[in-house]
Amino acid sequence: MSTSGYFTYNMRTVVHSGADSIIKVPSLFRGLGGKRVLLVSDEGLEKGGLVNRVKDVFTLNNGPDMQLVGVYAKVTPDAGSESINDLVAYARSVAADSILALGGGSVLDAAKGLKYCLHHHLTDICDILKLGLKLETWPEAKPSMIPHIAIPTTAGTGAEVTNGAVIHNQVLNIKSLVLAPYLDADMAVLDAKLTLGLPKSITVATAFDALTHAIESIASPKANLFSDAHAITAAKVINENMPKVAKEPTNVDCRSKLLQASTMACNAVVNAFSAFPVHNFSHALGATFHIPHGDANGIMLPVVIETSADFYLPNAQRMADALSLDSKGLNAEQTLAKVVAHIRGIQRACDFDGSLKRFGVTEINLKEAIASVKHDVLYILYPVPEPVIEMILRKAL
Repeated sequence: MSTSGYFTYNMRTVVHSGADSIIKVPSLFRGLGGKRVLLVSDEGLEKGGLVNRVKDVFTLNNGPDMQLVGVYAKVTPDAGSESINDLVAYARSVAADSILALGGGSVLDAAKGLKYCLHHHLTDICDILKLGLKLETWPEAKPSMIPHIAIPTTAGTGAEVTNGAVIHNQVLNIKSLVLAPYLDADMAVLDAKLTLGLPKSITVATAFDALTHAIESIASPKANLFSDAHAITAAKVINENMPKVAKEPTNVDCRSKLLQASTMACNAVVNAFSAFPVHNFSHALGATFHIPHGDANGIMLPVVIETSADFYLPNAQRMADALSLDSKGLNAEQTLAKVVAHIRGIQRACDFDGSLKRFGVTEINLKEAIASVKHDVLYILYPVPEPVIEMILRKAL
């Protein structure tokens, strides 16, 4: 059940959605008061031509009142702390006063790390990541007044509308979470045409990331009617459109729906933030074995639900409804089993390999993986017993 007691819900980011909507970005920065824009991205998107597509938009709209003053396309996977520190130094060297993030979750989170460092006059992001979690609350936290626009290039992370950033602390080799008011972008631009060149494997993996956000939000002990509105709708849209996009990769309408669902699902996650067992595993596996977050979520989602059934049973019916499953005449255990079977059916329909072995993880790595799960910050919110952790990981192998 979703709570009807006291809760807060953040929806600060303004969303602009539509094919070719990146053309609006320069005028959006003008409206936000940005004058010296820094474009943040990664090498893959630069080589793929997406960085140049955005630069071209600015070429047509540069002026004395607003211009693109630099491009940093060296953000590493998992938003590595070293690349964020390098990004901070570069931003200061070009006197950037505005941030444009173009990319998947790593880039979007790295841009938030940049924003935090500029606002708090930091040179090393690891200074705030020593405990694995940096949490700030309102009203102590103040707006940075740094114009910030995010353009996601995958339909999965949803980080374009969240006030949290997952950053890989490369000193401690853990994924750290920064949560702070006003860390979210002022505006998000959802242009599905930017996702057309994605390989099928990345399209599917990132969609599983979004589906995991939706399902874990529905099952969250802190779910509320607002988070339900986003999470349940997102799950329905992803359930319907992920297989379609896998078969019809140039279907812009379906890709646009996935983008919108991704945004809604992650907005639900941060607003129903609580015990998230699947993300506990995927964060740990990502930090230790460098498994992309979407792949890790896609692999662990059915396994964790099935093996930690007691946690999910109270919301089995809600999860089934969100996936448009008929559970008439079934009890909670049977309904949950149907949910798990359906998710595995989506894996097969999208040619998604649901095994950790494809990333080189074997039984030899079990002790290391178990320790990583127990040291992840989300473990504190729902400590899975060690024998169950081992059972989950063995199943995922």
